[in-house]
Amino acid sequence: MTTTETNKKILDFDYQLQQQDESFPTLSVLNNEGEIVDEEALKRANLTNDDLVEIMKRMVMSRQLDIRSTKLAKQGRFGFFAPTAGQEASQMASSYAFNDDDWLMPGYRDIPEIVVKGWPIWKAILWSRGHELGNVFETEDGKPVNSWMPQIIIGAQYVEAAGIALGLKKRKKDAVVYAYTGDGGTSQGDFYEGMDFAGAYHANAVFFSQNNGFAISTPRKLQTAAPHLAAKGWAAGLPSVVVDGNDAIAVYLVAKEARAWSVAGNGPVFIETLTNRLEPHSTAGDDPLRYRTQADIDEHWKFEPLLRMRAYMEKLGIWSEEIEQAYVEQVNQEIDENIAKADNVEKQKISDFLKHTLEVPSFAMTEQIKKFEEEGK
Repeated sequence: MTTTETNKKILDFDYQLQQQDESFPTLSVLNNEGEIVDEEALKRANLTNDDLVEIMKRMVMSRQLDIRSTKLAKQGRFGFFAPTAGQEASQMASSYAFNDDDWLMPGYRDIPEIVVKGWPIWKAILWSRGHELGNVFETEDGKPVNSWMPQIIIGAQYVEAAGIALGLKKRKKDAVVYAYTGDGGTSQGDFYEGMDFAGAYHANAVFFSQNNGFAISTPRKLQTAAPHLAAKGWAAGLPSVVVDGNDAIAVYLVAKEARAWSVAGNGPVFIETLTNRLEPHSTAGDDPLRYRTQADIDEHWKFEPLLRMRAYMEKLGIWSEEIEQAYVEQVNQEIDENIAKADNVEKQKISDFLKHTLEVPSFAMTEQIKKFEEEGK
């Protein structure tokens, strides 16, 4: 190609937009009918039947936790809660590719990923209520859970992930950081800063943007002119992938490959998972029918991740309605026990909140603590 021809393409802005759109095909292994569309990719994922059952169990657990948490929130027994229905493959299949030594940096919709890492559900309930014990990331028997608290500031976990990722690299750890945000998080400055820093230092990180269609109430198409959120990873020099976020096998495969790439010293990877938020942004008064139609919601329920995984595993003979129902009952019993445990934890007093605000209380706070303690508050 001559310089003249090259220059013409450079100045052809329509061509540039077309190239952006065509540069990010969607990784897919399992279609909505539960059929494998790429046998080679399935082999590359190297999932045993036991692995498939475990991923399905995690997805079912997440769905039940979503159902129960929503009910508790409506009863006033749960604090802030961000529903997760529709994102089970994006969250559970991706997190299955990481291990206990890897560090999770979650957003507020990523409670299920911390739970499968060993964080007890009763602590998740206390976190939602603002109780100090909800910020203790340990297993039931006191072992550390490598997770930061669910980040409320949109996208801030990307910056935190970059710092930890660099620390892992400098210490030559066989571990990575994996961080999640939503599509709305990609419009935040912290999103770019975190990826840019991690990329510049080739740090051990895998970044996920769960493109669920809506940033609170803003449709994806109104957030950015970028045809694919994955293109934003290219801006920081990161290998970037778009994956069908309702396809548990494809999500696991790309997460597994990204972890292997990053832990080998090649730097971070950015993954956009295409899914859909089937419920409100949160239980704090959000009404999705103000910005989308019921018909749109109903249509997306036809493509939710449990349907296709269930169909595939039933064909393999390793899953059934009876197996699932028995597991649902087991999960709900566990949730009941955790609710009871959370309810029995001593409530915090005003003086407790003041004590935990600063490591060393100010003079004014010390006086306030004394005053409230004298009043038994």
